[in-house]
Amino acid sequence: MAFREVPVFEVREVLRLWLRGEGFRSIERLAVVDRKTVRRYVTAGVEAGLVREDGEGQLNDVVIGAVCERVRPHRPAGHGPAWAALVANHDQLKTWLVEQELTAVKAGELLARQGVVVPERTLHRYALEVLGVGRSARGVTVRVADGEPGAELQIDFGKMGMIVDPDTGRRRVVWALIFTACYSRHTFVWLTHRQTTEEVIAGCEAAWAFFLGVFAVVVPDNMKAIVDRSDPLAPRFNQAFIEYAQARGFVVDPARVRTPTDKPRVERTVPFVRNSFFAGETFVDLGDAQRRAEEWCLVRAGMRIHGTIQCRPAELFALEEASRLKPAPDSLYDLPVYARPKVHRDHHIEVAKALYSVPGNLIGQRVEARADSRLVRVFSRGQLIKTHPRTRAGGRVTDPADLPAERTAYAMRDLEHLKRLAGDAGPAVGAYTAAVLDHPLPWTKMRQAYALLGLVKRWGPDRVEAACRRALDAEAIDVGLIGRMLDRATETATAEQPATPPAAPSKPARFARDPKHFASNRKPRNVPPTESDTTEGGVA
Repeated sequence: MAFREVPVFEVREVLRLWLRGEGFRSIERLAVVDRKTVRRYVTAGVEAGLVREDGEGQLNDVVIGAVCERVRPHRPAGHGPAWAALVANHDQLKTWLVEQELTAVKAGELLARQGVVVPERTLHRYALEVLGVGRSARGVTVRVADGEPGAELQIDFGKMGMIVDPDTGRRRVVWALIFTACYSRHTFVWLTHRQTTEEVIAGCEAAWAFFLGVFAVVVPDNMKAIVDRSDPLAPRFNQAFIEYAQARGFVVDPARVRTPTDKPRVERTVPFVRNSFFAGETFVDLGDAQRRAEEWCLVRAGMRIHGTIQCRPAELFALEEASRLKPAPDSLYDLPVYARPKVHRDHHIEVAKALYSVPGNLIGQRVEARADSRLVRVFSRGQLIKTHPRTRAGGRVTDPADLPAERTAYAMRDLEHLKRLAGDAGPAVGAYTAAVLDHPLPWTKMRQAYALLGLVKRWGPDRVEAACRRALDAEAIDVGLIGRMLDRATETATAEQPATPPAAPSKPARFARDPKHFASNRKPRNVPPTESDTTEGGVA
């Protein structure tokens, strides 16, 4: 049977009632102590010098201590003979439980074979308290101070359950990002389906709006949305989240890996949120659950009497903590997109499924890009090298200065640039180029314009100018014609030459007939016959 140590106040009450003249049965009823226990302590009191007729003034700490010592002289430390038997076999138990890692049950069986029979519960307590072995072997701990009001906010994810997604009709897991103020224990809950950096930042934004301020220090665990590489001394943070922390003005101090005691306030809040808010409830969708979660944080969690601080968290927060927070942000955070793209041969990089140009000297290298809702900034070796306006996915933003000068006009389809280049070669060349590009789809004629500029490089601007002038006079818009004129050197031909060449000497054709052969003697109809025709007819 387990030993029950009677508290000192019960011993004092038993002796006080006896000195007042109460009987054993009456003392048993009034002190709620077994009658045999009453008799044992009264007997010890008499042996210690108590006299019933002298009253209650005899009782003091010395007398009470002497009575307790007389009642259990064999267990001054509160342990019985079974514990003493375990102490006698301490070295053997240490070998079995610590070195060989046997269970307490197995160690008890081995002791029984040696004739030492002890209760299993006593063996478990000895292994835990003396050898530090067992499931509850936590050792000695201390309570960490809560810190100053508004100084620390602990956050953690906790799995709540399942909610039906109305868009797909399927059940999806719901995670709760829980924010707990260390000083006041005031709590905010943000529900989400994903544990991404975007969702964590969205939850933080909602938390600042709920608390009406920003805490100085945020203590998360080593979630991937915040910490890229965990380390107890120098963790490496996610670039997006650390930039968000800089923008909002708080410090991130993550807990150590698999060390929930580094953030115990929020760890103890997770099962409370799951059991009190989510369990047994039915929600229409995630938005409905979020609205009810905020109401639960204000009413149920915020107005309960907290077991540790013994006051209502919402009231304590409003009284001592809210005024010490940094001002809440006026607008939502513009969450950027980070990328480390490679500069391709076309002088462009891809950021958020859109293309942006960069200088050509970086082709083949990787650069760092940051894209928010307005701008895309490109960095190389820590230096800002390019800034573009943000465009939609699938779009392209190109700065002509980033492209080679000889290819810029063609790549950008810059028709005016082509006209200026042609005009530099001569007014007729410029006019001819403008005529070539005068088309419903002028960019389809850019090759001909480039071909004309190529003729300028090959034959010189003077000859091409003359050929273009002559072609314009003839309204012949064909770059191929200009090339043939230059090949034949006919660009300088004048109009004084005979319009038609002299006729070649004729030769009789082999089957030619005399024109008289085709003459006809037929008379026109309805013409009256002449006198000669009648005479000839009569003669005939």
